[in-house]
Amino acid sequence: MEMNHVLQREHYLNSVLRAFAISLAVAVIGMSIGAFIPPVFFLPLILLEVGMLVFAFLLRRRKAISFTFLFSFTFISGMTTYPIVAYYASISGANVVLMTFTTTTLVFTGIAIIGWTTKRDLSFLGGMLMAALLALIVIGLFSLFWPLTSKAMLAYSFIGVLVFSGFVLYDFNRMKNYGVSKEEVPLMALNLYLDFVNLFISLLRFFGILSSDD
Repeated sequence: MEMNHVLQREHYLNSVLRAFAISLAVAVIGMSIGAFIPPVFFLPLILLEVGMLVFAFLLRRRKAISFTFLFSFTFISGMTTYPIVAYYASISGANVVLMTFTTTTLVFTGIAIIGWTTKRDLSFLGGMLMAALLALIVIGLFSLFWPLTSKAMLAYSFIGVLVFSGFVLYDFNRMKNYGVSKEEVPLMALNLYLDFVNLFISLLRFFGILSSDD
């Protein structure tokens, strides 16, 4: 019975990872299309993206999001991520963006392995990570009206790297210890996608600031 549970858990883990990989591919397609979108449309797209995130958050206990929702969200997310990537590519060079993507992939994979292989239950991190995420959001909103200094933004980006690395650790550890049901697959893939993209953006901002200060 225990062996069947382990096999089922690993089966749905593979489903989560597959959906996550497809989500990244869909986001890349969205990003390539974002290059042709007039700037005036980005704010409505960002508002739509935030609205979809709120919707997913409200339904998370019912595990009710679908693959259609997941891939629609990641497509829109790719489009809204394009201006950020384009900005840092223009000021720091495409090599910095490529280095950041490679670093993100390595960090994400390494932390995922740690989260999956550790024998500790890291569910206690959930509350702290959520509090840290809310603090990042508040500071981010604050910076829209009162821009942070270069050093403050560097610190903000570094904290973002730590927080989203923590979410990677937490999510993989949670999947290992509590399993993933068939209905949860799109939601867990969305969580991993958000972990990866936000880790990428935090690292891109961090490396971008460092390279511009040289």
